[in-house]
Amino acid sequence: MAEYNFKAIEQNWQQYWKENKTFRAENQSSKPKYYSLDMFPYPSGAGLHVGHPLGYIASDIVSRYKRHKGFNVLHPMGFDSFGLPAEQYAIQTGQHPAITTEQNIARYIEQLQQIGFSFDWDREVRTSDPNYYKWTQWIFMQLFNSWYNYETDKAEPIEKLIAIFEKEGNSFVKAACDEDTPHVTADAWARIDEKQKQELLLKYRLTFLSEAMVNWCPALGTVLANDEVKDGLSERGGFPVERKRMRQWSMRITAYAERLLQGLETIDWPEPVKEMQRNWIGKSTGAELHFAIENSLHHITVFTTRIDTVFGATFVVLAPEHDHVAALFTEDRKAEVEAYVEMAKNRSERDRMTDVKTISGAFTGSYAINPISGERVPIWVADYVLAGYGTGAVMAVPAHDTRDYAFAKHFGLPILEVVSGGDISKEAYAAKDGKIINSGFLNGLSVKEAIEAGIKKAEELGVGKGKVNYRMRDAVFSRQRYWGEPVPVYFKDGIPHLLKEEELPLVLPEIDEYKPTETGEPPLGRAKDWKYENHYEYELSTMPGWAGSSWYWYRYMDPKNDTEFASKSAIDYWQNVDLYIGGSEHATGHLLYSRFWNQFLYDLGLVPEKEPFKKLINQGMIQGRSNFVYRDKESGKYVSFGLKDQYDTTPLHVDVNLVENDILDINAFKSWREDFANAEFILEDGKYLVGWEVEKMSKSKYNVVNPDDLVEKFGADTLRMYEMFLGPLEQFKPWNTAGMDGVHKFLKRFWRLFHDEQGNFSVSDAEPTSGELKTLHKTIKKVEEDIERFSFNTSVSTFMICVNELMAFKTNKRAILEPLVITLSPYAPHISEELWKLLGHNESVAYAPFPVWEEKFLTENEFEYPVSVNGKMRGKITFPVNKPKEEIEKEVLESEIIQKYLEGKTPKKIIVVPNKIVNVVV
Repeated sequence: MAEYNFKAIEQNWQQYWKENKTFRAENQSSKPKYYSLDMFPYPSGAGLHVGHPLGYIASDIVSRYKRHKGFNVLHPMGFDSFGLPAEQYAIQTGQHPAITTEQNIARYIEQLQQIGFSFDWDREVRTSDPNYYKWTQWIFMQLFNSWYNYETDKAEPIEKLIAIFEKEGNSFVKAACDEDTPHVTADAWARIDEKQKQELLLKYRLTFLSEAMVNWCPALGTVLANDEVKDGLSERGGFPVERKRMRQWSMRITAYAERLLQGLETIDWPEPVKEMQRNWIGKSTGAELHFAIENSLHHITVFTTRIDTVFGATFVVLAPEHDHVAALFTEDRKAEVEAYVEMAKNRSERDRMTDVKTISGAFTGSYAINPISGERVPIWVADYVLAGYGTGAVMAVPAHDTRDYAFAKHFGLPILEVVSGGDISKEAYAAKDGKIINSGFLNGLSVKEAIEAGIKKAEELGVGKGKVNYRMRDAVFSRQRYWGEPVPVYFKDGIPHLLKEEELPLVLPEIDEYKPTETGEPPLGRAKDWKYENHYEYELSTMPGWAGSSWYWYRYMDPKNDTEFASKSAIDYWQNVDLYIGGSEHATGHLLYSRFWNQFLYDLGLVPEKEPFKKLINQGMIQGRSNFVYRDKESGKYVSFGLKDQYDTTPLHVDVNLVENDILDINAFKSWREDFANAEFILEDGKYLVGWEVEKMSKSKYNVVNPDDLVEKFGADTLRMYEMFLGPLEQFKPWNTAGMDGVHKFLKRFWRLFHDEQGNFSVSDAEPTSGELKTLHKTIKKVEEDIERFSFNTSVSTFMICVNELMAFKTNKRAILEPLVITLSPYAPHISEELWKLLGHNESVAYAPFPVWEEKFLTENEFEYPVSVNGKMRGKITFPVNKPKEEIEKEVLESEIIQKYLEGKTPKKIIVVPNKIVNVVV
């Protein structure tokens, strides 16, 4: 075989791996285990572009390397296959989402397989497969049947809670529960009917039904999570989103807030992701205070981290969604307050939290009483206060809070500077209308002392207590759409009941259309004769997209199990994920929910580790290299890049696949779109040069590069190595197809090391030289170190240097080339498999032991001295590194190099700098 025929080689070895199940992992092994996982993709209709495989290639390199190092490696792939895009397509076309999803998955698998990933395809999972979501439903049922006991600090069976109620009621139960949970005695529990008991238990269950303010998107007909809404619009589709109160399923993730916070200290994750989760959880220590409402039996509860500033509280602000708002406004304020509440409900929480410039609010006409100072303060409504954070109300202390200060200034409310505390805002100091007040019994104390004293005083007066608060809210778990997991619940007398475990899975029914019913019910409301036992209504909402992805790594351990989500033996063997690679955009979504579900399964004794992912790496984005043509506004002609400044032009994106080395294929451009068919061009040097810019890779910018085309042109091994060569894995980097040629030439040179000038395979069994051994062992060492620290780009450079040195040595020795094939194999597996076979091996290179580098071959034994005469270099002479200076001087003088330049003269002196230079002064 004369040439490096990458097409035939890659197709052959991909077929070999498939037929021989080369990368199949065993659930029991004497080898140490290594679990390498990628965030599994949603299979969109667009398929993969070159940015998608970046993380997969990195995890594949590590997986292959670990096999070489003697590990039993689990490296699976599957599909997060429920999702809104397939449903939107179904609404538009009437095609069942399952058909679209199946077609998209087939396309993804084809693309992934041709890049040569070492996935164990026998373990593939799909969240939309009933055999999979049966166990998502099962986990939901376990959550429904559990409550969180703060005394034992874990989830426990609901039966234990019922037993406590029967014995002593709930007054002394320390549990995660709804704020409005009533107190009942054991006698009261015994007297209430079954429906009332179930309603009370719903206030404790870890998944529960309740009224909640949600992000409702009318155009999509579904509730969206906070991270799916941006600037008041849905992230997918850009449709308006409004705040709406709806009865929803929720997950009591807040019960795990402290554990989720503490667990971050035990995992090797990027600090920015950990910090995002800390901020999202938002722990703060402070106090709850009760402000009595004037002329009312009710009160407003606020949470504050600075109770010591209570003497400076000049007004109270409620969130527009607060339950008390409707009862507080006076008749003369009704129209303004109602109009404001209506306006505010259409702003997302994200917008309200981040918008510090817009100041708006409405005075209710009512007043509250400061519980410490006794001062009368007005009650306002403003959307900078969120219903779901804290109590949905704040005591406003303008001198100590920037947003309170801006609000007070805008509406002319008092600003009182408090003496104690010592950290009054700069704005308040500068305020001409502010006045300093004495903070009573807190005066003269440090901030810490004043806070402690304030809490003690509130508790003595019975108007408050110390409390730890978390910003994180319970996670809404309902979606009003079709293409998601059915909730395994039916309703009897308005109370949710679970299906029996043997009745799982509850499979999605067939429906005639995939949009909400005419009466506003979710799409499942269209299902005919879909009732439990032909009588009771099923839950019509489906689970959110994050349900199936919150436990999927366990299903990979035992994907065909019909009786358990995974067997205990499989879970005990694999434990948890050693390496997880995926995007940081999932920090407060998938990555947080996964940790929550994992902690819950740990509480039930079903998994052995508290945290699901030991190490996380966020791969950076590969950005597109957009190309532009320039249309002259006057003539309509297209002006080449170098000439565009001579004309008044408009830049237009052009498909990057019509460009090679910044030169436009004019004929392809004319054929690209009908409106370009008669295009005229102003060329430079007979060519049309395009402009370029680095942007996000997207179809609208025509800069999406299909990996299929690159594999066809250069091969999968070239694509794999080039993606790693672009730069550090975690960084953003621009794509430039032109750069692939250099990597492809490297692989050709590597191939030629094993062949003679006639193209015949030719490897010698001769002993290698010290120089060849040094090149080999420094390469093995560098590549091993690089993979261990996930620095893949520098390995590619190392391979290139290695091959250049070996070509200079004219190396074709087995002792050098055979270890090198194994070393390259994680990066370029196809060419490595082929050469391994040519070297006489019958088994795949995948499990060959990784070569061991030896220090003795890296130690310099000789040094090549540059030899100068009067400071001008005249040649080089090699000496052993430990050779005495006197012997070096003697041999230099006797050498032909120096004799020629001495011309019979006697040198004045000879300067020898050990292992650096020799200079002869004449």
